[in-house]
Amino acid sequence: MGMNVILGLVSGLGLFLYGMKLMGDGLQKVAGAKLRTILETLTKNRFIGMLVGLLFTAVIQSSSAATVLVVSFVDAGLMRLGEAAGVIMGANIGTTMTGQLIAFNLTAIAPLFLMTGVIMVMFVKKPFVKKLGEVILGFGMLFVGMSTMSSSLSEVKNSAFVVGTMSSLTSPVLALLVGMLVTAVLQSSSATVGIIILLASQGLLELPICFYLILGCNIGACVSAGLASLSGKKMAKRAALIHLLFNIIGTFLFVIILAFAKDGVYHLIHSLTAGIADPGTRIARDVANTHTLFKVAQVIMLLPFSDWIIKLTYFFVPGHDEQPATRHLEYIGEHLVYSPTAAIPQAICELQRMGRIAIGNLKDSVEALLTKNEEILEKVYETEGTIDYMNTEIVNYLLKVNQLSLPVADRKLMGSLFHVVSDIERIGDHAQNIADYTRTMIGEKLHFTEDAKEEFIRMFRVTVRLLDDSMEMFSKRNEEYLQEILSLEEEVDELEHKLQRHHVRRMTEGVCNPYAGTIFSDLCSNLERVADHGTNIAFSILETDPEEERKSEEEMHIIETIAKE
Repeated sequence: MGMNVILGLVSGLGLFLYGMKLMGDGLQKVAGAKLRTILETLTKNRFIGMLVGLLFTAVIQSSSAATVLVVSFVDAGLMRLGEAAGVIMGANIGTTMTGQLIAFNLTAIAPLFLMTGVIMVMFVKKPFVKKLGEVILGFGMLFVGMSTMSSSLSEVKNSAFVVGTMSSLTSPVLALLVGMLVTAVLQSSSATVGIIILLASQGLLELPICFYLILGCNIGACVSAGLASLSGKKMAKRAALIHLLFNIIGTFLFVIILAFAKDGVYHLIHSLTAGIADPGTRIARDVANTHTLFKVAQVIMLLPFSDWIIKLTYFFVPGHDEQPATRHLEYIGEHLVYSPTAAIPQAICELQRMGRIAIGNLKDSVEALLTKNEEILEKVYETEGTIDYMNTEIVNYLLKVNQLSLPVADRKLMGSLFHVVSDIERIGDHAQNIADYTRTMIGEKLHFTEDAKEEFIRMFRVTVRLLDDSMEMFSKRNEEYLQEILSLEEEVDELEHKLQRHHVRRMTEGVCNPYAGTIFSDLCSNLERVADHGTNIAFSILETDPEEERKSEEEMHIIETIAKE
């Protein structure tokens, strides 16, 4: 076997693997965010979850990416194990779509895909089109790699050594191990199946031994999710174990079936391609159909027993996670990024948690102010330390995420998430300011008038309503609360001006202590700034600021009116 043949095989394999990665990554960037939303919302029913997992994996062309995403969702508490089981089983079927595509030999038009992809990547500025170009480029590269390997293998199959080596691969156990090890190294069952299809189409592998190679691939495909779960919580490990147990049990069942009815399975699969004359094309389709039919049969057999598989994961991974420290991140762990597609939802969940803590601390600070309760006051300072900790950790996490290859829709959100962290942290700072004023009032034995208290409480309640609506708008990523938030912000501004005027009047009338009056004025200003930060959080999901848009429209109206006059 000459050096040219070896170089052809190596370069073809490189193009094939890189093309698969480029295509899979590109599909995640283009469709990952929308598919993730479907995954988050439509997996409560296990059967529907299975269909969603099938769709998700068929689109992004990677069961490893799908299962890693599921593991990350389970680890963050965004998905339960029962929901994860259905998605993982569906992902096992969805991953067979890649093999079906490869079996349709498109090498003749691969250069067209390559050129189209290159043009889109190099000459189009829109991010979505560029990412779509990566998908098309990867697709073309995949088939060019296959063509290169096929040409080299056509010479290799004349080598007595190679033919003898491949012919010796007759042991089912050895074939299982080979399929498992190759897939574990490549971390893609689709890539391994693609190589099996190529070898079979060149006459180097018989269909019966391909059965066991494919079954081995199924187990090897569990490596990615297993590695991702190692540093996660026990639930993440159980989710990865669902994937492994499903494939091990499914493989065991098929080994038994093949032991008694291999010829029947062979004839069934071969009968599906009876109309294809070319032997190479026919066996390529047979291998792809084997992969699909085995997976579908495994899901049909094991989906009704998914609860038992989940219980089995508790046997292998018993107990509960240790109680986290007082200051900890609930959804994003120790800065770990399991999957680029999951990174933004996890960050948003952590920001929601941080927002709830900050709003709660604001409420505590006002309660301490009104009741002069020093125990609550100390709690406010302690919680402010937690908010500062979360601010630092979330920013560090976002910096890591920003270096990843994210879905196009998520990339647009990155800048606004940094602003949201800052706005929430500033709300926490204002809660601390209120606590500082409270400490001063306690030390100086200062008091507000009853009128001042009532006015401040009214402004505080409006501010809290605005914050709650803003966090709801940020969490749900829709504009349902937008007009109400704008109205509440305007109400807070008006109240702030009104309370400042009333404060001055009380000062001039001598019914208010001058020092207490100054603190009251500063407290009103702090609430007004808190409302501004809340409005910023709501606006973070918008491409344009509605307030600026409204002001711009008013300015244009004035200009038009003057021009007419």
